[in-house]
Amino acid sequence: MSSCLAIALVTGQPAPARAADPAAAHEVTPAVAAKKHVAPASAGKSVTEQLNEAVESGALIKKRITLVVNGKEKKFITIPAKEPSAPADAPAKPAASEHPAESAHAAASKRAPAAVNPQASRQYIRAKAAALTGHEAPEAAPLTGAAHHEGEVHWAYTGDNGPQAWGKLKPDFNVCALGKRQSPINIEETGTLQGPAEPLRFNYQPSSGSVVNNGHTIQVDLYGDNSLTVRDSTYKLVQFHFHHPSEEQVNYRGFAMVAHLVHKNAEGQLAVVAVLLDPGVANALVNKVWTYMPLDAGDRVRMPTGLIDMNELLPKDQRYYQFMGSLTTPPCTEGVLWLVLKQPTPVSREQIKLFSQLFPLNARPVQAVNGRPIRDAQ
Repeated sequence: MSSCLAIALVTGQPAPARAADPAAAHEVTPAVAAKKHVAPASAGKSVTEQLNEAVESGALIKKRITLVVNGKEKKFITIPAKEPSAPADAPAKPAASEHPAESAHAAASKRAPAAVNPQASRQYIRAKAAALTGHEAPEAAPLTGAAHHEGEVHWAYTGDNGPQAWGKLKPDFNVCALGKRQSPINIEETGTLQGPAEPLRFNYQPSSGSVVNNGHTIQVDLYGDNSLTVRDSTYKLVQFHFHHPSEEQVNYRGFAMVAHLVHKNAEGQLAVVAVLLDPGVANALVNKVWTYMPLDAGDRVRMPTGLIDMNELLPKDQRYYQFMGSLTTPPCTEGVLWLVLKQPTPVSREQIKLFSQLFPLNARPVQAVNGRPIRDAQ
């Protein structure tokens, strides 16, 4: 059944009476159309099309309209009108009062209503008319000039912004979802390449540094000459940080914590040494870091010169697993050389508890290996 639409514009006066003949309710003569700024309904066009044409022409950006569909009058749609601009020959405004307080009070009492965005009004009319006529509202375009304030996207380890959503939070994070060489992984020894491998040559000296709580972990930024040589390249130790529980797994077994030692060479390539941590005796280096641990996110504490000796964190057996992976936090950049030391370093349960009270869970789940070769250095 075809629908008939009539639009009556009202400028603060009662709506005109309906015609006795319902069919005549939607007829608008050219003279009336000119007076009311409404074009006659076009034959063969749907209700929504007729209304959209009127909206786009600006005719409906008035005070109130009435929709008559199939001879039945619908409720009014009220749209605030823009304040008319003053003509060029308008008299000048009176001079400002000598009493600022009085001027401010008068201005406040006569303040004009805020102007309405015409595009917003048109979208409102379309949606309202569609609801009244039983049609679907057309897809609305973004409002021009609308305020759009968004804070920085914050990733997390739990909740809506947890690891499952990292790849969707920002375009820069899409590798977290699309990458094929992501970290951490489960290292299944039966599938590794077992055999001889070059030793890791650590050159760690007593250094200074600062401890920062970055909101995701406790991190130590190092100042000093600490390096690792592997694959005929020397990587400088930049920082190390902690995860609870461990991110890496070996034969599907997790560990209490892990320390990631992040190195960078002259070409900007990264090599991360993972030191697995399990309950046992207290660790001297961890105790020093915890002593200067900042409690608030974004806080940083400088450590005394020469206090940090990374050799205190390394296990005696430095055989390792080697594979290519990624950063374990956004943006999950790939091309990172991973060296997971086989032998865990002991830390006390009290040291584990202190960290876990600040960070109950800050470990990314293991990712698919996707057929990557994993070296098991014998």
